[in-house]
Amino acid sequence: MQLEEETSRLRLIVCWIVDVAVVISAAWFLVFALGTQIAVTGQSMEPLLAQGDVVLMNRLSGRLGGPARYDVVVFEKETSKYNIKRVVGLPGETVQIKDGLLYINGRAADTPEHFSYIALAGLAENPVVLGDDEYFLLGDNTENSEDSRFSNVGNVNRRQIKGKAWLRIQPLKRFGLIRS
Repeated sequence: MQLEEETSRLRLIVCWIVDVAVVISAAWFLVFALGTQIAVTGQSMEPLLAQGDVVLMNRLSGRLGGPARYDVVVFEKETSKYNIKRVVGLPGETVQIKDGLLYINGRAADTPEHFSYIALAGLAENPVVLGDDEYFLLGDNTENSEDSRFSNVGNVNRRQIKGKAWLRIQPLKRFGLIRS
């Protein structure tokens, strides 16, 4: 009887170890096959993301369908450098910033509160018409962001968008999902 109990305990331990190994393997696959770690540089996405934060980018979302308005996306500039910004203008729309407000197709946009006043309109001082595969991106910290308002970024082509930033993994005290 005691031998049966020990065999049963040993089977339980082995099953538990196998279960843990499967879960760790699945998590590793999800993180590394579907995601990429991106280190945040600069202050352009504060207060949402800060200098030194590390986020996971969902590469699969970059391949399936386009980003939605206010999604936080990772895009690649011509310099092959990854940047993180928020989508405000979608393909085919007209974007303009006047009197400190964001306008989409001539109507004031219902923006997140941190976009309440945009002091520098840049290229969007005049209406910017987006092509069929172009997006207009802004940093959350509009006073300190190099984004679609400037000619060195401009409208971002769909093929430049690599995915959505979806999870902050560092620093651990700020670990969590990135909400649009």
